[in-house]
Amino acid sequence: MTAKPAVLVTAAFLAPEAVAILQGAGFAVPCATAYPSEADLLAAIAEHKPVAILHRQGIINAAVIDAAAPGLRVIARHGAGMDGIDLAAAEARGLTVTRAAGANSRSVAEHAMALMLSMLKDLPEIQAGMRAGMWEKTSRMTRDVDGVLLGIVGHGAIGSKVARMAAAFGMTVSAYDPLLPPGPLPGPAERVETLDALLARAEVLSLHCPLDASTRGMIGAAQLALLPKGAILVHTARGGIVEEAALLAALESGQLAWAGIDVFAKEPLEEASPLRNHPRVLPTPHLAANTPRGAVGMSTGAAESIVAVLAGRMPALEGAIVVPGGFRLAAA
Repeated sequence: MTAKPAVLVTAAFLAPEAVAILQGAGFAVPCATAYPSEADLLAAIAEHKPVAILHRQGIINAAVIDAAAPGLRVIARHGAGMDGIDLAAAEARGLTVTRAAGANSRSVAEHAMALMLSMLKDLPEIQAGMRAGMWEKTSRMTRDVDGVLLGIVGHGAIGSKVARMAAAFGMTVSAYDPLLPPGPLPGPAERVETLDALLARAEVLSLHCPLDASTRGMIGAAQLALLPKGAILVHTARGGIVEEAALLAALESGQLAWAGIDVFAKEPLEEASPLRNHPRVLPTPHLAANTPRGAVGMSTGAAESIVAVLAGRMPALEGAIVVPGGFRLAAA
């Protein structure tokens, strides 16, 4: 057990800037293993008795939360996606849960655009041809980006940035987001009222919604069939939103021309997964947020939220509080 109160990091590494914030506030900062299992987390909790968990990888379920009782007071998400934390269990036990909302939004939006532009221009296939000795200067035509209709699911911090970037390339942007209040969307995107209506017109579909009960499996065979034939899918949201078997079938049939995927239902992606080597898939290992700005922003945002909540203060990061929990009592 550490001498100082501990903030347990559920990964093998945390940005030094965030470690400095926590250590400066008087906390020890032990790390678990990369992608820790439940057994790994239980062992780390037994050793360090954390007052806070900074969640990067693995699953924080009720068993993990109970193992940290009664000392655990706050769980801070390193990023915005909350699907790896049992929020109901945390709320029932009076814990505060925070997230680093928006800290990585530009990084992820840039990655989505990089995938999108690469696939619109057939760059993965052209590169493979070059390496095989081909020279397609007169035999291949690629697409114009200008005028392509982009459909965005989720017009929040990331999706709205993708919309502005895409519009700068001359793309026509439509967006579906039932979580936003009615009325025109900010920025260049035209609001579409139903998912099916968006799918029917989207030459490129980019997903930027959270994973929850309403979005799990939201993009399956029926939804992919609504897209114009030869559409492109960009997926930088959360694994589990897209049914991967249906995605592979759509690629095989030609319904989808390309899929650029940064997130998968099971991570790390298994070596035997056909998504690793499919000729029409551009895969990346859930690293869209891994830029210096994005990584440090997520780490420091989570660390600052922990320090604030344990001191009874509201976190400075806008939208940080997901489950108030004991923060109500601390702030009273």
